[in-house]
Amino acid sequence: MNRRNIVQRSLVLGTLSVCSTLVLAQSYPNKPVKLVVPFAPGGTTDIIARVVAQNINGPLGQTMIVENKAGGGGIIGANDTAKSPADGYSLGVATVSTTATNPAINPKTPYNPLTDFTPIINLAATPNVLAVHPSFPAKDYKAFLAEMKKNPGKYSYSTSGTGGIGHLQMELYKSLTGVFVTHIPYRGAGPALNDTVAGQVPMIFDNLPSALPFIKDGRLVAIAVAAPQRLSVLPNVPTFKELGLEPVNRMAYYGILGPKNLPKEVVAKIHDAARKTVEMPEVKKRIEETGSIIVANTPEQFTEQIKAEYAVYKKVVEVQKLKLD
Repeated sequence: MNRRNIVQRSLVLGTLSVCSTLVLAQSYPNKPVKLVVPFAPGGTTDIIARVVAQNINGPLGQTMIVENKAGGGGIIGANDTAKSPADGYSLGVATVSTTATNPAINPKTPYNPLTDFTPIINLAATPNVLAVHPSFPAKDYKAFLAEMKKNPGKYSYSTSGTGGIGHLQMELYKSLTGVFVTHIPYRGAGPALNDTVAGQVPMIFDNLPSALPFIKDGRLVAIAVAAPQRLSVLPNVPTFKELGLEPVNRMAYYGILGPKNLPKEVVAKIHDAARKTVEMPEVKKRIEETGSIIVANTPEQFTEQIKAEYAVYKKVVEVQKLKLD
């Protein structure tokens, strides 16, 4: 085959590829769409995914089916999405754990969070909270920091697991304040909360929705929250930004992404449908009941957000010399 024929063949194949992409985008979606939640049912990630999936059929024009694929701190489910065909029928829920903290600490993560996905929309974000057991000798931040400085190494903190957002966010806090506290990882937020409430571990760094019922009941004491401003449910608890620790003032996000190279037209359809869904009054109300805040940003904004979170926690891992247990 001479050079001219090769060029012509390449042009034809390129044209066919563009045409097939356009046909896919125009007909999308013509069958149910799978949304993988990389954690077990019942948590904030699962709740937000299900309320969106249950209401998106109108704006999207198809049913969205939630599938839970837990394991590896979210890595198994996220990898399923990364390795799926780029046709828009297999999407995943993105969290800070799956796109930033776990990849930052785990060199064996089977995907690159910055290149193996197509970010579509950050649906909502949830404040995180540093809370202590009532027996802890401090009940406000000033006293908390003084106690930690006075007794380095005396205390420990619980999280949902090594590499999760609670773990790396607390390590970020440690790197900025110079305090020393030992990490006690659990297999999920539930067991971590149970042991902290029982007084077996003196403090926890957790998503607010999980910890809030215990704070309201007086079984945990909130010390500081990672949120844009003070929360109406905890008006007397300062944000980390107020405390001069703005880098720690990072919320957990819950977004939708697909595998890399999703056609722009497909991304636009999913984004538009998801945005319209979270703007529905009943959906907005249900999501806000979890303690979350509606975000609904653009694919470009969500892409930059993932990059920023990964960079922050990659630096934390390096500074704190963190490794998987």
